[in-house]
Amino acid sequence: QEQLVESGGGLVQPGGSLRLSCAASGMIFSRRTWGWYRQGLGKQRELIAYVGNIPIYVDSFVKGRFVISRDNAKNMVYLEMSDLKPEDPGVYYCNTAPEWWLQWGQGTQVTVSS
Repeated sequence: QEQLVESGGGLVQPGGSLRLSCAASGMIFSRRTWGWYRQGLGKQRELIAYVGNIPIYVDSFVKGRFVISRDNAKNMVYLEMSDLKPEDPGVYYCNTAPEWWLQWGQGTQVTVSS
């Protein structure tokens, strides 16, 4: 059974950092392109970055601050978030990208507050 499990979110002050992780199971991980999506409060879920052979940052606001990466040996996708800003909070999810095909996991909450 295909499953996505996100972790690593939390409460940080502006300017802080977090590392999000996504564990994928029950699928051929290495053949897919993977992305991180964010759903802010009252907003639609949106793709912010994805990685196949190279990373692509869809949301220009995160470029230079976030780094997406993958580990095919571990079936993991990561999002290194630095210099977090008040505009970054939300529930972060991973899924295939640029189009999502899998059932969504529970996501991981990111909160930025002083």
